[in-house]
Amino acid sequence: MLKTAEAVSVGHPDKTADYISSYILDHLIAQDPFVRYAVEVMIKDQTIVLGGEISGKIQQHDYEAYVKQALRNIGYDEKYAAVWGDQAININKITVIDLIGKQSAEIYQGVESGGWGDQGVYVGYACQQEGYIPQELYLAQKLNRALYEKARREDVLGIDIKTQITVDNGQVITAIAAVPMREKVDLSAYIEDVLGQKPQQIIVNAAGDYKQHSSVADCGVTGRKLACDFYETASPIGGGSPWTKDPSKADLTLNLYARQLAVENLADYDEVWVYLSSCIGRVCLPSATLKWRRGELYGEKKLPDLLPPNELIEVMNLRRPIYADLCLRGLIGVRDEF
Repeated sequence: MLKTAEAVSVGHPDKTADYISSYILDHLIAQDPFVRYAVEVMIKDQTIVLGGEISGKIQQHDYEAYVKQALRNIGYDEKYAAVWGDQAININKITVIDLIGKQSAEIYQGVESGGWGDQGVYVGYACQQEGYIPQELYLAQKLNRALYEKARREDVLGIDIKTQITVDNGQVITAIAAVPMREKVDLSAYIEDVLGQKPQQIIVNAAGDYKQHSSVADCGVTGRKLACDFYETASPIGGGSPWTKDPSKADLTLNLYARQLAVENLADYDEVWVYLSSCIGRVCLPSATLKWRRGELYGEKKLPDLLPPNELIEVMNLRRPIYADLCLRGLIGVRDEF
């Protein structure tokens, strides 16, 4: 059976938006571990819009400086601007629009009483393959990260990268990559080396020349790459984006914990799905269910009551500046420290 998965680099405008929000969160949570944070980012051409809510004991902030340093960390620094000019986001020309307000009093009181700061359903998944994710997703991530690191080293390649892998019974059938190039580079041998096998077909920049990229070629918005962030077609995606929230938001904490529970319960099964749901302002989860597959057999069981939000956040050590690094390296898969 043919199975396909895609991955995108942090240089892709949607992931750049995720990273900028995560980077700002790191700076604010370092000042106040209990900061309330929900900030979305949109990027188009050289304009970056920040919109959302922040409340907490924040002594200092300079959002434009945070945005610029986030771009440097990704690789869109002054050197990149000198090489690519206006064919990509240019750190020397950006405008930052600040539309950030404060968390609503209604949500604030629900969180302060010990409840979750959001409601929704969150799904964790694990399977008996490398990285506890499907082979096609693991290889798409692995190839993407290798090409991104290569592009960081070589000025001829850009960092707005997409990869896609199709497998059939362990064999890579098709490997697809989109990589900005200032001049044509044959990446076939490099791709084979990274994947550890020769795909039946390698396609690089299928549409032809690929020079104009990042927010100049596309509009970037937070939360638009959830399929790549999570499990592709192997599992449903629950909740919202984990990248733009503080830990009181279940979108972050329960997505991470659902993945942790799936991995912890995998020993006796081929695949595990964990479904958690939350109610805003409430401590107890409306539901917590584990579904499993072993060969052709399927089953499910109810999970025991979980820790209250504040205790779970403390146990998982989430009130610290880890989110930019987590966004850069990936929520699950090739790197999975939770």
